[in-house]
Order: sequence, then structure tokens, then C-alpha cells
Amino acid sequence: MLRNLVDRLKQKKLLSTTLILVTLGIGILLGTLISGGVKAARQQAAADVTPLVVPDPVQATNSFSHIAKRIRPAVVNVNTESVIKAPTSRRRRAPSNNNNGEDDPQDLFRRFFGNPFDFGDTPQGDQRARSLGSGVIVDPKGYILTNYHVVEKADRIRVKVHDDPTLYNGKVIGFDTETDLAVVKIDGSKPFPSAKVGNSDAVQVGDWALAIGSPFGFEETVTAGIISAKGREMGGPQRRQFQKFIQTDAAINQGNSGGPLVNLNGEVIGINTAIISRSGGYEGLGFAMPSNVAVEVYNQVIKAGKVTRGSIGITFLPENDALLRVYGAKEGGVVVQDVEPGGPSAKAGIKQEDTIVAIDGKPIKNGEELVALVASSAVGKKLTIKLLRDGKTMEVPVTIGDRAEVFKGRLAENREEPEESHQGTEVLFGITVANVTGEQRKQWDFNESGGVLVTNVEPSSFADDVGLLKSDIILSINRKPVSSVQDVRQVQRDLKPGGDVAFRIMRRTPGPGRQAQWRGLLLAGVLPPAGQ
Repeated sequence: MLRNLVDRLKQKKLLSTTLILVTLGIGILLGTLISGGVKAARQQAAADVTPLVVPDPVQATNSFSHIAKRIRPAVVNVNTESVIKAPTSRRRRAPSNNNNGEDDPQDLFRRFFGNPFDFGDTPQGDQRARSLGSGVIVDPKGYILTNYHVVEKADRIRVKVHDDPTLYNGKVIGFDTETDLAVVKIDGSKPFPSAKVGNSDAVQVGDWALAIGSPFGFEETVTAGIISAKGREMGGPQRRQFQKFIQTDAAINQGNSGGPLVNLNGEVIGINTAIISRSGGYEGLGFAMPSNVAVEVYNQVIKAGKVTRGSIGITFLPENDALLRVYGAKEGGVVVQDVEPGGPSAKAGIKQEDTIVAIDGKPIKNGEELVALVASSAVGKKLTIKLLRDGKTMEVPVTIGDRAEVFKGRLAENREEPEESHQGTEVLFGITVANVTGEQRKQWDFNESGGVLVTNVEPSSFADDVGLLKSDIILSINRKPVSSVQDVRQVQRDLKPGGDVAFRIMRRTPGPGRQAQWRGLLLAGVLPPAGQ
């Protein structure tokens, strides 16, 4: 019986082994068949496929490249040289620019690493300073629009034209400091490539724009962006009456000055002029003078060699509703802040604090309208100015003068403070004031009657906000004369939070020949609520 059991176990083991061998055989057979099928399929696909071929180069559809190709030949590199007089026998390296903001690329190395060969003791004579800028040819005869600051100090101008090995000598035909534009002429044996000028009034915020120039000396560099804003003004002492820029985020760097800002029609819509940057490089804030302004300047320059604008010889504050309300102008106007001595308005009898409301019957709402009308008027033309004075309406005939001549003697408004001041008495507005003594009037050559001296201005106060400065002399508040600290306090009693306040002041500034002189100014604002 035991033997029978052993025989059955051997039979089962043999059967299991046989089944395993059979299963393995079937698997190997199937794998071989499948492998052969895949191999066959691969061989069959390879026989039908077409090899890849690199095509001939074809220009991709791109508006920017077409525009750049059309405009770049008209964009030039402007190199200037000026002689720097050696101030002492001690050797000094000449600056790498001529105060126009256009850096020599090699100066970047010196700025960070210095000049290892400059020992500071080697005698030397005059040196030549070189600078780089851009420009755009607008006439095939070789007339170029650029910035005045690019060529302002130049003793020699060399112009590099696209794909032309010749360095052309440039000649300044004329310029306009008010808009920082200049016209330069080069002469050649054949017509130069020129750009078409567009209408900058058609420019809209959000439009695409290209800036072309020579940043850091890299010629014909093209950058793209959009129009970020229109009518931008530069603040601070560099602000100019006729400088209202197109703002763009197309990359503009040092060396782009004078180059064109171009629209997608391939037209010049601006002349790149300035950047605002904390680092000195591109930060997305570039400014171009509108082409319509450039055309106006260009046409006058090529015709007369200079730009002439009309003037009536006054200055005024930007739009200030509080000031207009104090002086009784309910429907707009321009309050005269200062009258230029000997100018057209002074000769006509116009005074500080007069409010101009119309010219030749046309209502004047603000200073921009007044400047546009007067500046475009021919020198010698007579205008009838309607104004308000002490609540009464009157008309005054004024003869237009040449703006450049009217303001010829006025230099930058750099304040010169009287040497002496006192602690004074603290009053409303965030200022302290003191009475002006007879000795002070004599010392400062101050001939106005009355007035109180501002001895301190609290930062971020109402007085600081409206522009009062230490050493100003306040003559009146809301048209009420003040001659003492007590007068100021008396006027304050009638003022309420949220009310209008207008100051008439005198400020000492440099005059012709750097001789100090007093000038009248008007400042105004709205008193903040109590507690602020």
C-alpha cells in the first residue's frame, strides 16, 4: 500500500513538470511570433516615411522687423567732441560726457574699476571729451533731428550713417532750448535715407511703439514697447513750459537721446529725449518729444535758423482752483504771478494779481490755453487782454514780444536766502514768522512796504505743501496786507478748515549777472480739515 502511494506521488510530480515545460514552450513560441510581427511592422513603416528636410530661410511675418528694416537706415549715430580745459597742473581725467547724459561705454569700466594708470601727478594740457547720441534723418539732403543736449557743448560733430563707412561732419543749423531739439546738417554725394514723420496727435495710450538709437554706443538698436501716457511734464527745476512728452516703456538708455520713436506705420512720432531711472539705466520710463512739436521747431529752424515764440512777459502758477476763487474768477482764467520788468505786460500796465480771462474775445480757461495762443502769435502783433482787477473787469492792449528776448535776463530760479533770520513766532499753516526790521530791509535791499519774514517751515505742513520756503517774505494773505505777526494772526481768525488761502510773497533769487533780486510769487491751497 505504501508502495502504491509513492508511485502516485511520482506520477503527479511528473505530470506537473510536464505541464510546466509545455507552458514554457507555448510562451516562447508566442513571444517569437509577436517579436517577428513587430519587427516586420517597423521595417514596413520605415519604407514609407519621408526624411525631414531643413527648408530655405523664409522671413516670418513680423511687423516690427519690417518697420525696423525701413527706419534703421535713417537713424544715425551722433558722436561729439569738446575740449575740456585743464583746471590745474595736476592731471585730471576728462569726463566721458559733455553734461548731456550720453556716456562713453568705456567709462563703465573706469566707473567700477578706476584707471590703474592714473597716478594723479602727470602734467597735461587740454583734453577732449567725447559723447554719444542718436538722431534721425528727415530729409534726403542730410537734415537730422536730434536733441539739443546731444550737441550743446560740441566743438566737433561726427555722424555715422547706416552701412556707410564715412564719418560725416555735422553742422548745427539751429536749436530750441525750450524743447531740447536741434537740427544738424551733413553733406554727401548722394541722397541720404530718410524717415517719414507722422502725426503725434494720433498716438493713443496702449499703441505699440519702437525706439531706435545707439544706447551705450550699440548702433541701430531696436526696442519695442507701448505708449504709456501722453502730455507728461518733468517736475523740478528742469521743467519747461513747452516740454510735454510721450511716455513709453520701450527701452531707452543713455545714447538713445535724439533717436526716433516710431509707430507701426513706420512713422516717426517722437524724438527720444529722457529717462527717469534710479539706476541710470532702463526702468520702463522713457520720454519722447512729440513729432508735431519737432516739426514746428524744425520748420522754423530751417527757415530762420532759430525758433521764435510770442510772449506777453508774465509767469503764472499751474491750474489752482483755490487761487482763482480767491481772486474772483468763477469760470477759469490765469492769475498773474509775476510781471517781467520791461516786458509787454509791464509796458501795458498789467500787474501781479490781475486775472486774465480772455484774449481777443476768446475765453482763457487755464495757462495752457494762454500759452498756446500767445506763443503762436507773431511778434509785434497787438492783442486785447480782458482781465479782472479788484473785482472789476477791464481790457488792456498788449504788443506781443519775442519770448527769448523778454526773458533774456532771467536765470534759473535758484534761491538766495537772506543771511540773517530769527526764530520767529509760530502761527497757523505750519510756519513761524517774524517782523522785518529796517536794518534787514536795508541789508537785503528789500524795498517793498510791509511783509513778515518766514523763519521756518514745518515739513509736510500746509505751508510746505503750497510751496512756502524759509526766508520768503509774506506781503498778503487772501489779498489782505500783512506787516506784522499780529496781522497774520488777525487774518487767520477769519479762516476755516477747507477754506481757500492765497499768499502773495517775495522771494530772493539770482538776477542778471548773478546779482540777487526780489521776485513776487503767488501761492495758494485749501486748508486741511481741523486736526490734520
